[in-house]
Amino acid sequence: MKLLRFSLNGSIKYGVLEDQEQVREISGSIYEHFEYTSNIYSLRSIKLLAPCEPSKVICVGLNYKAHIDEFKRGSASLPEEPVLFLKPPTAVTGPGEGIIYPQMSSQVDYEAELAVVIGKKAKDVRPADVGSIILGYTCGNDVTARDLQRKDGQWTRAKSFDTFVPLGPWIETDIEAGNLRIRLYLNEELKQDSNTGNMIFPVPTLVSFISRVMTLLPGDVILTGTPKGVGPMQVGDTVEVLVEGVGSLVNKVV
Repeated sequence: MKLLRFSLNGSIKYGVLEDQEQVREISGSIYEHFEYTSNIYSLRSIKLLAPCEPSKVICVGLNYKAHIDEFKRGSASLPEEPVLFLKPPTAVTGPGEGIIYPQMSSQVDYEAELAVVIGKKAKDVRPADVGSIILGYTCGNDVTARDLQRKDGQWTRAKSFDTFVPLGPWIETDIEAGNLRIRLYLNEELKQDSNTGNMIFPVPTLVSFISRVMTLLPGDVILTGTPKGVGPMQVGDTVEVLVEGVGSLVNKVV
């Protein structure tokens, strides 16, 4: 099932993608219980929004060995535990929205990622039980001001600008996360191409570990790390993240 959040005539609604062109509006909560309404819209007639409104975006750094190698030139050991950082909810933006290039940065990079959307309030979840608290998955782009990341020595400023968490186009609830191809195209040129099977820490391990640190709430997003091939974007560029079984997230740098 593909759950989506959209705007129509100034109102924000939720729906289910019934085929490639048709959306059925739902009533109720995507995290608890919802019912189908009789309202059906063409996908082209609505404006897709970020599919959820997280209280926090929890990000995982250094979760693909090849990505570690491209930055550390193979000299760094693999992390013993997941490396975590946060992005504010104000950084979230949706499909088709502009990624704003901040004036204080001179290098803004793309980072394609599988995004986990939490469906239930959870704390101290065992890896074996993680599936019961995940609503589904979407595409994410962990946009990063790389020059500021290097300058600051920690990642908060570099990761937290408005529009630095594009998410979408919807939440796919019916896939397994362990073997999904993930790609990124910059101006239709392939830049990143990997598989979630290459993660150092797979999704059950990540979600369990994070839940032992902080309480997870419905709608919270976990960005699971980026594969190798990250690089800079310029104003006017179009960036597309594709996750197998989920869909395509396209944004333009403005």
